[in-house]
Amino acid sequence: MKLWLLRHARVLAAPGLCYGASDLPADPEATHAAAQAAAAVLPAGLPVWVSGLQRAQQLAHDLHTLRPDLGAPRRDPHLNEMDFGCWEGHTWAHLPRTAVDAWTADFAHHRFGGAESTQQVIDRVAAALADLVAQVGQDGEALWVTHAGVAKAVMFLKAQGARPIRSAAEWPTTGIGHGELLSVVWL
Repeated sequence: MKLWLLRHARVLAAPGLCYGASDLPADPEATHAAAQAAAAVLPAGLPVWVSGLQRAQQLAHDLHTLRPDLGAPRRDPHLNEMDFGCWEGHTWAHLPRTAVDAWTADFAHHRFGGAESTQQVIDRVAAALADLVAQVGQDGEALWVTHAGVAKAVMFLKAQGARPIRSAAEWPTTGIGHGELLSVVWL
């Protein structure tokens, strides 16, 4: 299976803001530019799934307007960004160092901000991938309009398989930029 990953455009928020599960809008012009770039590359008839967060939905909507052959995007909350709990809405630079240290010390299971652990994100992305393979088949293709954390979870699963993450050092260091498109051969 070939999975296309498309990350939402930059959000309308201050730089450096921790906003994982926060439902912030994306910049409309950047969203349209990302949709145009993706529309020029994506294969015809590709099924589309989208995160439940508006910044991803904006991009999926603009893409569908440009490429109605892709079909209506289907919402899947498994594709939402990681929930950073009480740290949502704070700037990363102002988070307590002890909170970040606790997360990196137990990267798999610590619920950073009290909401969701990295392993929980990996597990829900793995479940979404299993559902996707069941729906499109091993030889199929699909598009997820999603977030950086979900894309990194896909990259982790591709490289490491279904085993649990052991440390922050195993989390992919390269990711997908705002409005960028990435393809991953899954099977």
